[in-house]
Amino acid sequence: MQFEVWAPQAGRVTLRCDGATRALERDPQREGWWRGDAEAQDGSRYGFALDDGPVLPDPRSRRQPDGPDGLSAVVDHRRYAWRTEWAGRPLPGAVLYELHVGTYTREGTLDAAAERLGHLVELGVTHVELMPLCPFPGQHGWGYEGVSLWAVHEPYGGPEALKRFVDRAHELGLGVVLDVVHNHLGPSGNYLPAFGPYFTDTHHTPWGSAVNLDAPGSDEVRAYLLGSALAWLRDYRVDGLRLDAVHALADTRAYTFLEELSTAVDALGADLGRPLFLIAESDLNDPRLITAREQGGLGLHAQWNDDFHHALHTALTGESQGYYGDFARAPFAALARTLTGGYFHDGTYSTFRGRRHGRPLDRTRVGAHRLLGYSQTHDQVGNRALGDRLSATLSPGLLACAATLTLTAPFTPMLFMGEEWAAGTPWQFFTDHTDPELAEAVRRGRRREFAAHGWAEEDVPDPQDPATRDRSCLDWTEPADEPHARVLDWYRRLIALRHAQPDLTDPDLADTKVAYDEQQRWLAFRRGDVRVAVNLSKEPAAIPLGPRHARVLAAWEPVEPPGTDGVLQVPGESCVVLLQG
Repeated sequence: MQFEVWAPQAGRVTLRCDGATRALERDPQREGWWRGDAEAQDGSRYGFALDDGPVLPDPRSRRQPDGPDGLSAVVDHRRYAWRTEWAGRPLPGAVLYELHVGTYTREGTLDAAAERLGHLVELGVTHVELMPLCPFPGQHGWGYEGVSLWAVHEPYGGPEALKRFVDRAHELGLGVVLDVVHNHLGPSGNYLPAFGPYFTDTHHTPWGSAVNLDAPGSDEVRAYLLGSALAWLRDYRVDGLRLDAVHALADTRAYTFLEELSTAVDALGADLGRPLFLIAESDLNDPRLITAREQGGLGLHAQWNDDFHHALHTALTGESQGYYGDFARAPFAALARTLTGGYFHDGTYSTFRGRRHGRPLDRTRVGAHRLLGYSQTHDQVGNRALGDRLSATLSPGLLACAATLTLTAPFTPMLFMGEEWAAGTPWQFFTDHTDPELAEAVRRGRRREFAAHGWAEEDVPDPQDPATRDRSCLDWTEPADEPHARVLDWYRRLIALRHAQPDLTDPDLADTKVAYDEQQRWLAFRRGDVRVAVNLSKEPAAIPLGPRHARVLAAWEPVEPPGTDGVLQVPGESCVVLLQG
């Protein structure tokens, strides 16, 4: 088979494959590329030596059986016999479920996670969003320090296990979304700089030198990232990608990497005959990100909407630290603003940033389904000092209110694993760095970060302690017990309503009408003929819904339909979904 590698600064490149060594030749058609043939088959171990340096893994390695520092292995994708003919499942109308393979089950593997997919079918979600799977040091971690952007973390089961997972999900009618990280690579096991200018000092990010998207050599770097993204969609039949922190992609070129990526993904979807999509994580509040390319946008299909989360979180908890401050001053007004306009900061002043932030969303050009809404995510739970979920401090009634606002809002809803049964387990920050100095630096940095906010260092969990990961694993005995079972039933009922009521998937933000009382802590909104009312106060609330007849579709606590005066009496810490008739 033919081996090739981009190494523009090397004077000599040698291939080591299954113990044999041969020199590669320069590719006359592609500047900076080297190529050569060698005997190899699926599973053959290989690597490249540049000049007189050590043998390094392939930047485009499809498998790292011994981790990021080991030799690469050949993967023949044709060997896997797919069981499912899959036509795809588009993003509009979806309900996503964010899942971390390493803690979804105690086993922490893709095969073990696949065995639990039936739970998601019963729940009613449509897509599983997997947190990053690329290889990283050790066995357990969040996945955002991955390297080898074409490979699957071996402790999760490697490439074959991902195919089995996707195949099983598709058999059950579930789409699969994969979280990918293009804005940085992990600090350990990253050999890309030895091969070429994959990074540039032209820009700097929180992780150091930026990935090279616009400096000399960036054409090949962009091709590297594009090839990786398309490989997940093509070779593993994944349905969509979640792009981590795209605001950290420093790119000054007129034709940006994100536009190039969205163009390539749309073309691949057309070629494969099934819908493919890209979901961005971005804190820019720039609607051009999710505006069609034909209308001058970048053409990504959706983005996470942290503004909705922040408004909802402050309304539920009263927290006001950090970026919550702007939302906490009037959280119900903030919720109303996001429910009708998408963004809270759409050119308004952000005290957290000390400047104006965002840009208004054109509701005639961008449907609400292009914004993902959620009450919890891996970031918003795991980046807390103790990794505490909302269920650690809120009553079941308030958790039901959070679910109601998330699952009946105009946005595409996303759940974080375990929230559907008010999981009692935390989800904490954990790592498994094999480099002792790096491990100590991460441990010390984590504790100092929270010490600056008043935490005693000894109270912040040690990321390197295996017990921190173990505490973060879901407890699958909980859903059968109260109050978990009741919360789970509520989530199932809400998701079923979302699928059954077309008004709940209407992407028209302008059709959402909101009323609220900041002091009495209630909020109600209308979407077509559906009415939603939540009361976050401990006291009952009289919520005026209008004089028209309405019947109750779902209620956390028993309620009577509105009387002739159109007033709905909602118990404290409770919620109701009604249908106008």
